[in-house]
Amino acid sequence: MTLRDELPTDHHLATVHRRGAALSGVVLMVFGILGFADRLAFFDTTGQQILGLSGNGLLSLISVTVGSLLIVGAFVGGDFASTLNMTVGGLFVLSGFVHLAILERSINILAFRMPNVLFGFAMGLMILTFGMYGRISGGLPPDNPFRRRRHPERAREEDRMASGALGPAARTGAGAPIVTGPGGPRPLGPTRPPRS
Repeated sequence: MTLRDELPTDHHLATVHRRGAALSGVVLMVFGILGFADRLAFFDTTGQQILGLSGNGLLSLISVTVGSLLIVGAFVGGDFASTLNMTVGGLFVLSGFVHLAILERSINILAFRMPNVLFGFAMGLMILTFGMYGRISGGLPPDNPFRRRRHPERAREEDRMASGALGPAARTGAGAPIVTGPGGPRPLGPTRPPRS
């Protein structure tokens, strides 16, 4: 089994995870490439402006590297893209907090300024959202692969009911068939006989 087999590539969740990784990767690549084009000093802690953000050569290198990784994740897809988005997004948010604490200090080797910190928070939350979409929430639909993997017994029961494997035993009350939904199996229609 490969990473690509975990989440079907034609599932709509895979599309969201892949497009999110690609979009985020392209944004980071553009920032990094513009930094290289401006020939920024590698460890300059004062930084120079690129697209309204402060940067240096090291930040450009990290941006290109992370952007490339996200684009690779977009091509691989599946669970890999989702997990990668969540990991990179979490690291961006963490980086925002760390750099907020070291602004205007000599250990600020990436030349972060307040706009960089705000960008880190915003970009991190965006990438996190792409990674968590359809994976972490309540009320996931029965065909959601992440829900099915977390609740395999319920998924097998829903599959049996959907395929009609239960036959006449799948009827309750006044002959209402059982259907599956977000809350699990339930009778379709009234379960009590109507009043006379």
